[in-house]
Amino acid sequence: MGLSIYLLRHGETTHSQTGGYCGALNPELTPAGMEMAQAFADAYGAMDWTAVFTSPMKRTMATAKPLCEALGMTPQLREGLKELQYGAWEDRSQDEVKQLYGPDYNRWMTEPAWNPPTGGETSLQIASRANTVIAEIKETYETGNVLVVSHKATIRIIICSLLGIDLGRYRDRIEMPVASISVITFGRYGPMLTRLGDRHHLPEALRNRAGT
Repeated sequence: MGLSIYLLRHGETTHSQTGGYCGALNPELTPAGMEMAQAFADAYGAMDWTAVFTSPMKRTMATAKPLCEALGMTPQLREGLKELQYGAWEDRSQDEVKQLYGPDYNRWMTEPAWNPPTGGETSLQIASRANTVIAEIKETYETGNVLVVSHKATIRIIICSLLGIDLGRYRDRIEMPVASISVITFGRYGPMLTRLGDRHHLPEALRNRAGT
């Protein structure tokens, strides 16, 4: 058995409902988001987990908490797993950003690998810091199941980087709804995506919530 990394996006927050830009902001999970975290723990608690890594944000730590408590495991916090930082766009809607930062927004939409949100980060910067964590996991654990709890853009960028997909196309090629799980296994020929954006562990009512 080789190494499998389970990439879990955090549960619902008010910003994931509204679509407002949220990277450095630190919102709590909504009540539905807490239910999502518990549903994941209920569905995956019987698995043999080797380690849990998480972004040190409230929404990711709260998502990891039910599983970690059930297993008696301590999550390992890593700054590299934080969400893309949106700079001046934080807590603003897309329409506000278009109006206030039109040229920057257009550049970011065209090529986010090289053009950041105003005062924020590029996808190349995210890949650099997040892949440092992935490399640490691969070096530390040759086999087993490792859970990584992170954020929408960060997980998509990790997947693109591992699979050789243009980092500037992470929004165009990969969807990543809240509380979804994606799995990368490492074998003889390198990383293999075996599951993407799976939410079957969630009750239907949670899967069907708007804005997720």
